[in-house]
Amino acid sequence: MAVSDETLTVIADEVFANMADPREVAPFSDRYAGFGLEDAYEVVREIRRRREARGERVVGRKIGFTNVAAWSGYGISGPIWNYLYDSTTLDLPLPDDSFSTGSWPNIRMETEVALGLRTAPEPGMGDEELLNCVAWAALDFEICTSIFPGWRFKAADAAATGVHVALLLGTRHPISGSRTRWAGELASFSATLSEIGGAHSVGGGAQVLGSPIKAMGCLVRELARYGGEPLRAGEFVTTGTLTQALPALPGELWRSVVQGVDFEGIEIRLT
Repeated sequence: MAVSDETLTVIADEVFANMADPREVAPFSDRYAGFGLEDAYEVVREIRRRREARGERVVGRKIGFTNVAAWSGYGISGPIWNYLYDSTTLDLPLPDDSFSTGSWPNIRMETEVALGLRTAPEPGMGDEELLNCVAWAALDFEICTSIFPGWRFKAADAAATGVHVALLLGTRHPISGSRTRWAGELASFSATLSEIGGAHSVGGGAQVLGSPIKAMGCLVRELARYGGEPLRAGEFVTTGTLTQALPALPGELWRSVVQGVDFEGIEIRLT
């Protein structure tokens, strides 16, 4: 690690407090010289310990910034990961078909693919072996936030905070018996994220490191590289935004539709 244990505690305290009272702050990497990914994942583990102590439960992992085209815009050079918790993971449709973003700053919408695990993937697995670990796939929204002004930060800052508000899961589609078809479709389908007022972005499965399966493989390797707890059967992985992440505001109605894969469209109104 490049920073002291005392500094890591200070950062963890700030991340944890910001969850209850969201506000913009300067990036940790600007304030603490040498703060890097290894340090960030120590903060992630400490935040997990605190959240579990108050009754929250880990349900999976997110991998962010798998869309290489977005790296330069965020000033980062590779993917990051963090935990997903039962308290911020919800199944669509929601009551009133709406979600409150509370006081989180700098909200952005993403649409992604989530993969539910029937067996634990391991480092070194190829795409076919990784797909064999998957029980179901679903289209989802990730509602993201940056507590750092202007969405400008380094990878370690994003990893420490998770840049995450909530995950909203669409219908879960079992893939047993049709894995070959799913492998091709996940790598080639197209997706459109749009707001009813006009903002939209087009992308697809190929934009997340080649496919959601390849993105999951990247996560498995990154967990091994940084000493993260290995994925387990029953967890799910959300594999990164299929399109450009778009700024969002309360009152907007967001939709995600796809072509070339067996997902229904999803929508949510922000309040």
